[in-house]
Amino acid sequence: MQQVVVTIDGPAGAGKSSVAKLLARRLGYRLLDTGAIYRAVALAARTQGIAWSDAARCAGVARALELRFDFIGDRNHVYLGGDDVTAAIRTPDISQGASQVSAHPEVRAALLELQRRLGAGGGVVVEGRDTGTVVFPAADAKFFLTASEAERARRRVAELAAAGTHVDHADTLREIRERDQRDASRDAAPMVAAPDAVLVDSSTQTLEDVVDSLARQVEAKARAAGTFTSRDT
Repeated sequence: MQQVVVTIDGPAGAGKSSVAKLLARRLGYRLLDTGAIYRAVALAARTQGIAWSDAARCAGVARALELRFDFIGDRNHVYLGGDDVTAAIRTPDISQGASQVSAHPEVRAALLELQRRLGAGGGVVVEGRDTGTVVFPAADAKFFLTASEAERARRRVAELAAAGTHVDHADTLREIRERDQRDASRDAAPMVAAPDAVLVDSSTQTLEDVVDSLARQVEAKARAAGTFTSRDT
């Protein structure tokens, strides 16, 4: 079966990370978390004392980024310059920083080549905000995953609590709304569903149901891609 590029876009808290991870494991694909890349830029900038509003210097951080992903058990770990920053990039503060640095066209341009290189050759699930519209516009299987604001806030609070960080639900809901507005209205690669993306509302679906549905669709796309390639050659 032909290996394809799968993109999963959507707002914060929609379940993209969990779905992308399980889908990649189910298909035997690699997992590229583009959101983690922007979070890593935000963390690296903060470590170097660079303001997230400083587009030029944040772009310099992005160009120098030494990043790799590695599955350890069932978790996709993120390494920045050799250090495991998997937990450090998931704090609420860094989440807001990632949204800010990702709004800079200079940062997005600096990271575009890196993302495409990491996803080259297919057999990859790519998760982010604009993976189906900007990073991989010719991807074979595109999905836009969303959920209600209330459900996304509930999931975010539970995720952080499980990691030992306790936050207020109302504050989390407000931050989600602010981030949605910022991500959807930015000039550079706003968060929108690609015209050919399949819309998936996960509000009332279990994680397993969503992954099962996406896996079936990807496998159908992969079979079609393999048939097309065979006939075309």
